[in-house]
Amino acid sequence: MNDDETDRLALPLLHAGQAQKEIIHNEALVRIDLMLAAAVQAVGMSVPPADPVAGACWIVGTGASGAWAGQDGAIAGWTANGWRFVAAREGMRAWSIADGVEARFRGGAWRLGEVAARVVLIDGQQVVGSQKAAVANPVGGETIDLQGRVAVVGILAALREHGLIATA
Repeated sequence: MNDDETDRLALPLLHAGQAQKEIIHNEALVRIDLMLAAAVQAVGMSVPPADPVAGACWIVGTGASGAWAGQDGAIAGWTANGWRFVAAREGMRAWSIADGVEARFRGGAWRLGEVAARVVLIDGQQVVGSQKAAVANPVGGETIDLQGRVAVVGILAALREHGLIATA
């Protein structure tokens, strides 16, 4: 950590004997206000909105211009004193109001609507887990039920498409 700001969110720090500490303190509160329970109007905009409302935020897209120039990927929030920016960090999350899904900063990019989990539990019961080995479509057999075979092949195709079993 340097002497002027915090490591993760670059919040300004107070110094002993510093004049007008309230300015630094208020700046930190404004940035925390933008990030705590973060919700953004939209993800990927490259041009600031013409008439933003105080407290509204956006995730800046690539090639940003105007007041957002040089802030690609940052969360931009409009305040009574103009734009404030918080640089994206691995694991940051914000609700995208326009998309109705969560945006998560992972691997150097904002990802919309992706859920990363090892298992999915409903009422304490695992309903989805890690991908299982490939299962081949049925072939041959002593008694062939064409309708049953079509159903099994369809089920296997759906499981492969959803990534629950590997592709044979």
